[in-house]
Amino acid sequence: MVRKKAVIDAKIAAAQDERGVIVITTGNGKGKSSSGFGMVIRALGHGMQAGVVQFIKGAFPSGEEMFLRRFPEQCAFHVMGEGYTWETQDRARDVAKAEAAWQVARQLLRDPSIGLVLLDELNIALKLHYLDVDTVIADLRARPPMQHVVITGRGAPQALIDAADTVTEMTPVKHAFQQGIKAQRGIEM
Repeated sequence: MVRKKAVIDAKIAAAQDERGVIVITTGNGKGKSSSGFGMVIRALGHGMQAGVVQFIKGAFPSGEEMFLRRFPEQCAFHVMGEGYTWETQDRARDVAKAEAAWQVARQLLRDPSIGLVLLDELNIALKLHYLDVDTVIADLRARPPMQHVVITGRGAPQALIDAADTVTEMTPVKHAFQQGIKAQRGIEM
């Protein structure tokens, strides 16, 4: 443990750069959006302003939305999707909704008073080519230097992964839905 402490202390001492980071949670496992919302709550706890843009979800309010809407002075919450892509069945409309959501996201990414921006399910909009990944990356790189961005959703494109600072892939091991258990409030919604 003495050796381990010395190694960790040296790594902490070497990590002196302080700037906004891009965090991606992707993969087929559960918990990507939940992780992102946890970071929003953490940011609010530190007195930061936050912004949320939901690209796909939106057919029904989530527990996270209902909670964060209690703090409109601290968290701008924008539900821009109409539901999961297999439900909408209208690609042109989905593309238009994603483009409108990106315009809102772009405004948040240009606001230096916002410390953290959550782009929930953006990866899906990129994977399905609703948005241009190069445009998204350019806008992410142009944001204020201390602003953090969290991007969630399955299928993060490689170019976005390359542009990110931290990437976590959620891997499913077991899920209640596979056992016939429906989505539960407080867990999936």
